[in-house]
Formats: sequence, structure tokens, C-alpha cells
Amino acid sequence: MSAVSAPATKPGADPLEGIKLVVFDKDGTLIEFHPMWRAWVAELGARLSDATGRPLVDQLFSLMGVDQASGHVYPHGLLAATPMARLRELVVQALVDEGLEPSAAERAVAAAWHAPDPVALATPTTDLPALLDRLAARGIRAAVATSDDREPTERTLAALGIASRFETIACADDGHAVKPAPDSVVRIAKQLGVAVDRILVVGDAPADLRMGRSAGVRRVVGVLTGVGDEATLAPLADVVLASIAELVGG
Repeated sequence: MSAVSAPATKPGADPLEGIKLVVFDKDGTLIEFHPMWRAWVAELGARLSDATGRPLVDQLFSLMGVDQASGHVYPHGLLAATPMARLRELVVQALVDEGLEPSAAERAVAAAWHAPDPVALATPTTDLPALLDRLAARGIRAAVATSDDREPTERTLAALGIASRFETIACADDGHAVKPAPDSVVRIAKQLGVAVDRILVVGDAPADLRMGRSAGVRRVVGVLTGVGDEATLAPLADVVLASIAELVGG
């Protein structure tokens, strides 16, 4: 299925009606997004500048799609939904485009590259245990599909005390096509034995919503706690919420 447009959801309608499984994005949906990534881009840019002797901080913010002053990540920028391995490749290519030899670019990135600390920087967007309790009370299961890698994802969910609340997670380094491809949702549905038309996908980025739509899920929900604004998400979503806190009432 290739369509990405969404029908309007009636005001006041329950987004969980008919849903058996909610597949959550992680960064920007379960946890705050912008503060983590601005600090990482700034540090990586400084390390690359030291490694190459060239001023690269401004170029790196531009490449990653991050506003340097505010730290806001643009909805269609690289950081919105690009796996870390691919980001690394693109940084190497950017250095080659700046005039470095490919081997020198690779050495510089190898010296500078570091992953953000997912535990130290993870701030939940709402009371996640309470939200998951409310879903469970309605017989609704939960899973995660993220553009992050498995090791930091597992550490983050464990640090937040919610790792056991998700029946499965799909990560960028699991070996299947990443967002906006439908593979994460299709694999989760098959693994848990849930029909895709009983699944809701919720995320903050266009790639999240396109993933759910292309998988054929029953409903896709956008949230405004990450990279997407209402104008960006509304054409792709059945409904746009301020945050996942509004997904299910207390």
C-alpha cells in the first residue's frame, strides 16, 4: 500500500476503538527528542573540527537538519528518522564533499563518532507506566518500532522502568528495512499474532505515520512532542494529539 493521505477523524472519536495493539515510536513519542540531539550534534561537530582542522559545526547542524540556535530538529531532516549507521555514512560523505580524501574522512569520523547517552538524556513525555496501565486495562497490548539501534533502545526502556511493558521492539539494526518502510510493523504483527488492521501506530515524525499507513494498520496517530508540527502531521494522520498522554483517558 503506497497511499499516505488520511481521512479526517471525527472530533471526539476514540482513537483506540477497535485496536488490539499500539506500536509506539520512541524518540519524540515516548521520550523527549530535541534536547538529546542538539547536544550530540554540537559535540560531534566539535570533535570533527578537531580531527580535521576545519570548522565543521555549522555544516553538521545543516546536514543533520537541526536548527543550531534552538536545537529544533526539522521534520524532514536526517535526524528525524535516520538510523545511526546511515547517519555515520552520510557524515563521511559530507567530509569527502568538503574536500577530504575518503580514507581521511573515514579516519576523522572514526575518531569523532560517539553515541548519545540514551539513559542520561531520556526524559519521558508523560507518565509512561500509568499510560501503559490504562492501555492494559482496556486489553490493548504495546510494542515499539524505532529508528534507533537495539542496544540503546533496550537500555533506555529499562532505565525508564518500562522495558517489560512492551511485548516486542523493532529497531533500526535488526536487519529489515527501516521507516518509512512497513517492515517493522509487519514483523511485529506477525510476531505477536495481531492482524495489522487491529494495530494503531503513534509517532512524531512523517516517517512513523507513513510506516503505519503503508503497513495497512487501522489507524495512525501523530503527536506534537517531537519533530513534527500539526501542519506536517495532519495530512498523514487520522488524528494529531498534543502527546501520547491524550491517547487514552485516565
